[in-house]
Amino acid sequence: MALTKPMVTAACGAPPKTVCENLAPIKLTSLAVVILAAGLAGNASAQSFDGGFDFVEPSSSGSFLAARSAETDRREDYAANYYLDALEHDWDNPFLVDRAFTSSAAAGHFDTAEGLAQRLVDLDPNAELARLTLGAMALKERRYSSAIQLLEPMQPQTLAGITGNALRAWALLGAGRNDEAYQLVESIDQPGFTEFLRFHRGLMADVAGDRDKALPLLAQAYETDPFVFRIVEAYVRALANGGDFEKAAQVLDEFEARGISHPYIDLVGEAVDKKVRPGKFAVNVQEGAAELMHGLGTALGANDTTELSLVFMRLALLLDPEADMAAITLGEMLDHAERYESANEVYEKISVNSPLRINAVIKVAENLEQLGDLDEAIRELGNIATANPDSVDAAIALGNLLRADEQYVEAADYYGRGIEITGGQSPSDWRYYYLRGIAYERAKQWENAEPDFLRSLELFPDQPQVLNYLGYSWVDQGLHLERALEMIEKAVDLRPNDGYIIDSLGWAYYRLGRYEEAVETLERAVLISPGEATLNDHLGDAYWQVGRKREARFQWMVARDLGPEEDGAIEEIERKLEFGLDTVLADAE
Repeated sequence: MALTKPMVTAACGAPPKTVCENLAPIKLTSLAVVILAAGLAGNASAQSFDGGFDFVEPSSSGSFLAARSAETDRREDYAANYYLDALEHDWDNPFLVDRAFTSSAAAGHFDTAEGLAQRLVDLDPNAELARLTLGAMALKERRYSSAIQLLEPMQPQTLAGITGNALRAWALLGAGRNDEAYQLVESIDQPGFTEFLRFHRGLMADVAGDRDKALPLLAQAYETDPFVFRIVEAYVRALANGGDFEKAAQVLDEFEARGISHPYIDLVGEAVDKKVRPGKFAVNVQEGAAELMHGLGTALGANDTTELSLVFMRLALLLDPEADMAAITLGEMLDHAERYESANEVYEKISVNSPLRINAVIKVAENLEQLGDLDEAIRELGNIATANPDSVDAAIALGNLLRADEQYVEAADYYGRGIEITGGQSPSDWRYYYLRGIAYERAKQWENAEPDFLRSLELFPDQPQVLNYLGYSWVDQGLHLERALEMIEKAVDLRPNDGYIIDSLGWAYYRLGRYEEAVETLERAVLISPGEATLNDHLGDAYWQVGRKREARFQWMVARDLGPEEDGAIEEIERKLEFGLDTVLADAE
């Protein structure tokens, strides 16, 4: 069956390589982050290369070029070393100092980055990222007066400036100047950052022990973003620490009803169930400041791994080496940059006592798959699943790898184990039925797949991935076409920019004989996702049915050249190119 590839969720409802990215720790306006991040271009690194490489001594040109190449490959550790080599010949070059500093910080080499940052600030007092790093290092060491002094010149017109002022507020809190800290955060007025900064005002008040100020601020943050797990965790902790276990349980129930979960939410939920105070979200200034850097770094790296996002995440771990969420996010950023070995180094440092330890070990195994050793990945995950028989994450991750290895029946067994572990009754369990349904469908056991998809929708009726997969499967088999169309239309309403789901809608129109609508819809799908063979193949079929046969053949050639993964797909496309769709359909009857 030539199924459109829907998004396949992992244990926490996110794509397999990402731990709950849809539950980001903050919610910032994307445009605001991009625009303000551009303010960092004021650093020396933004200077143009007018005149070629004239600013680099001839003897350092090779090191400079090697550093630029390493940067392109997201190898900040190598880039830092090459820039340091170049600097030996030109220590007063602000551009080289900036690049060596930024690469060192992005690689987490703060022993080197500190001296470079100080040199850069000496050369250029407006070097914001260097000043921010020095301020963070002073705050880490509880040198609050130094941190305040270093960060005071920064103005909140750029992302670094906003971060520097918020970090200075945390330093003021550390120095016991609480009212000044609150006033400073409140004075930062940049579109897209209001809710985030309100959340941090709440965390500051919580760290300071000012419950009357903290709880209303955290409540407001929760009301604005009730499904952001970091906000939920902080708010629930504040409620339960004050003895309001009933309200805390209500917040947790509302979160779970959304069909999402997270190990830290599970952990705080256990405390609330037992009516035990779970402790503060951030215990001290360093942990609060680390959350600041983690939140902004996550926003920066939401769509792509950038040098800045790596620097912010490294600063989070500098401030709080036990910030496991920052470590997981950093590892995922490195995964996204295809630096799997470096990511595994980060994952392996996560404490064995952390709620995220199993997730980290799972990610190590998944990265082995990315490095081409699927057998070893399956072996390691098998060991993890055996050693942790109550871990739903281990069972689901192993199921994902087995499915990647086309061991569909075995994958279904492990998804079933996940359902057994959770009980299969929670709204968040929709994903396990969905994954098992996919495995059964790929194993050509539709009689088992269909009930799982339907059960998934019982638990989460408006889940667009499931609506798409089940609706498309029915369409492809010619079953329940009107109901299938309604399901896919709902999925498109929920995900209007998802090319795969739009393709499903177009294919439903096609199977219903509504060819003109199919063409219009499939053209939109291909425009959004032009590099997918199935989508181009479908568009070719629709073109043929409306008499646009030359365009149909072109789309089939594109689909063939893209290399469809489905069994027999290339052979069928070749027959359509040679004989036309009418003949192929007639032969199939």
